[in-house]
Amino acid sequence: MTTNNTGVDIAVLRRGTEGLSTDDYATQISNRLPDSTVRLARTPKEEREIVTNAQVVTGVSLDKQQVMSAERLELFACIFSGIDHLPIESLQEQGVTVTNASGIHSTGIAEQVLGKILVFARNLHEGWKRTQNHEWRHYQASELCGSTVTIVGLGSVGQEIAKRLRGFDVHTIGARYTPEKGGPTDEVISLERDELHDALARTEYLVLACPLTDETRHLISREELITLPPNAVLINVARGGVVDTDALIWALRDESIRGAAMDVTEPEPLSPDHPLWYLENVLITPHMAGHTPKHWDRLVDILEHNVRALDGNNRGSMRNIVLSKDDGVTQYVNDKTDR
Repeated sequence: MTTNNTGVDIAVLRRGTEGLSTDDYATQISNRLPDSTVRLARTPKEEREIVTNAQVVTGVSLDKQQVMSAERLELFACIFSGIDHLPIESLQEQGVTVTNASGIHSTGIAEQVLGKILVFARNLHEGWKRTQNHEWRHYQASELCGSTVTIVGLGSVGQEIAKRLRGFDVHTIGARYTPEKGGPTDEVISLERDELHDALARTEYLVLACPLTDETRHLISREELITLPPNAVLINVARGGVVDTDALIWALRDESIRGAAMDVTEPEPLSPDHPLWYLENVLITPHMAGHTPKHWDRLVDILEHNVRALDGNNRGSMRNIVLSKDDGVTQYVNDKTDR
């Protein structure tokens, strides 16, 4: 697809995400930015060609060679939230601003977290098993009301989760790298070890919604799982590496915690014979919590805003910046644990 108008030159890379084709993405960009030239690559050769002359490139990733050959490139709009796979140093050297897709998945992830909490609160997985077995037999369930839910990470995902919990009469604790920013939870704490363990000791539902960084890798390990009450449930929609998988398997087998709901794992994907598949107190979904048919709509909202800001020489108003050009120096923006 090519639209031949004046304005910003935009290159759309061929790799989609979440089973969605970039054809629809490119079409929406063209419709929303009719004064721009939008080119969609369908082969590696086409990608090399259109990236060279583009002012804006959007897609999953660029390699170092593509970055260095893209002499006009001003903005790379990554369609992922994480950017650890990108050639950051090369992008910095070239003075390229980088944005991500943070926030577009928040609604879907928050709804999935709420669903998983309710599955364990009302023991719905037991009801499903009895349905499969055609078994009409009473079983016990609990209530979410009155529980304490701790959310690690108060970025867009964590905040949406907290908002959806307000109507359930629960106590919420938010843990973030910068607690002075506050948040929509009843309490906001830091990730300092003693403060975190104090919160974990009071937690029935622990929700992980943070990026994977040096600070958060294996943030939840054997010691943290021991601190959680035996009736606690761990829900991970962050990254698999935030949890020590071996420690989690031990805690689930030992019934040190009641259960876990995992949308992300380490490793990922899980092999068919991985121990997590065989634990009855585990609910696994294949890294799809953020999947939504509104994916491209929300991504184009961000891109349209940023292209118009770029075209109007108003970089300061751009959204979702993770690598910014400030006073001629491109700076890496690390939001730590606030996904």
